[in-house]
Amino acid sequence: MVEMSPELVTIVMFGGIIIGILCGYPLALILGGVAMVVGFAVIGPMVFNQFMMRIFALATNYYFLAVPLFVFMGEMVEKSGAAERLYNGLYLLFGRLRGGLAIATILMGTILAACVGIVAASIVMIGLIAVPSMLKRGYNKELICGTVCAGGTLGILIPPSVMLVIYGPMAQLSVGKLFMGAFGPGFVLSGLYCSYVAIRCLLSPRIAPAISVEERAVPMLKKLYILLTAVVPPVFLILAVLGSIFFGIAAPTEAAAVGALAASLLVIAYRRFNWQTLKECLLYTLTLTCMIYLIAFGAQMFVGVFLKLGGGEVISNLVLGAPGARWGVFAIVMFLVFILGFVIDYIGIIFIMVPLITPIAAAVGFDPIWFAIMVCVNLQMSYMTPPMAPSIFFLKGITQPEWGLTIGTIIRGVIPFVGLIMIGLALCVLFPQIITWLPSAMIK
Repeated sequence: MVEMSPELVTIVMFGGIIIGILCGYPLALILGGVAMVVGFAVIGPMVFNQFMMRIFALATNYYFLAVPLFVFMGEMVEKSGAAERLYNGLYLLFGRLRGGLAIATILMGTILAACVGIVAASIVMIGLIAVPSMLKRGYNKELICGTVCAGGTLGILIPPSVMLVIYGPMAQLSVGKLFMGAFGPGFVLSGLYCSYVAIRCLLSPRIAPAISVEERAVPMLKKLYILLTAVVPPVFLILAVLGSIFFGIAAPTEAAAVGALAASLLVIAYRRFNWQTLKECLLYTLTLTCMIYLIAFGAQMFVGVFLKLGGGEVISNLVLGAPGARWGVFAIVMFLVFILGFVIDYIGIIFIMVPLITPIAAAVGFDPIWFAIMVCVNLQMSYMTPPMAPSIFFLKGITQPEWGLTIGTIIRGVIPFVGLIMIGLALCVLFPQIITWLPSAMIK
């Protein structure tokens, strides 16, 4: 067996991840491969027993059952056609304002985030509906791209979020409390996005013209009918899932099952249910869940070896030795998460970093729910910062040639919203009750 100091283990293992990512290998194989090579070289064959125990513990974790259920729920909502109805209702309500369609797009993303929880589905739905509508009315292309990406990315933060379902078991925190804690910052970000659009369009009216008088000439009763039929079904779904968690009626896993059933009923009510729809939803659920579990298994192997060989202490000593006491530690952790977001998907970041940074946060006295949600808010930026930037590529993947939306246009559009996320982080630092109030009000 090879003798390696904890410092050398840290360099070799994280260096292996970086090299693997640059070579284009899947993250799950990189994490598992590095763990196997280093673990076998330093610990010996006994490392495989550790791998089996950690993988078995994760595979049998009760809360992880919620992952496929929430994914299935999100896919069924996408197939139901609820997004089109919702956009039409918000369009009538806000279309008379300059920038009203962009604000409606962000609000649609906010509501869908509480129904879908999957960024890919949210951005595809929002993009296909909102982009042609705004282009037709002469909206600035960068503003269009920014609002679609920012609004759609709220799906990884506002519950029911798959990210929070993954984060909870990794940090040994209540998924229900994480759900409640994420609402405040999620709505704060949505409010910041809408405020930015309104102010920018007020200063530069040409980038977002109001809809015509003819389009606004809709009877009030018809407006109310469209709004009610568009908003009530999503609200019913949100209450079915999150209300049962908040009032202590069901745990997140049972609530996810209720949500999957409610979403299926929504598809049936909108007459969109058929064998092909069910087959596509189940196939997507299986594909995404398997991807998450593969990354999780590889990360469990990596973290197990890393901690056993003393790498965790190296990271802890390095971060805790930062100047500025606890806020210096917080700044370093936020910076590390931000930088990792450029090259690693949020799922990989959670599985790798959460077991390492959670004890550090506890050591300096941060509230665990507050700290966890701050990390999750930070991870919003990972979806909009190239070269990883899934939101940018999801939007680019659905663009039509006649839209004229290049990668450069989309990147320029999301930059202001990345800045707004940083402002949201600062507000949650100054006013931690934005995160902590709702979890403290939960019925146990």
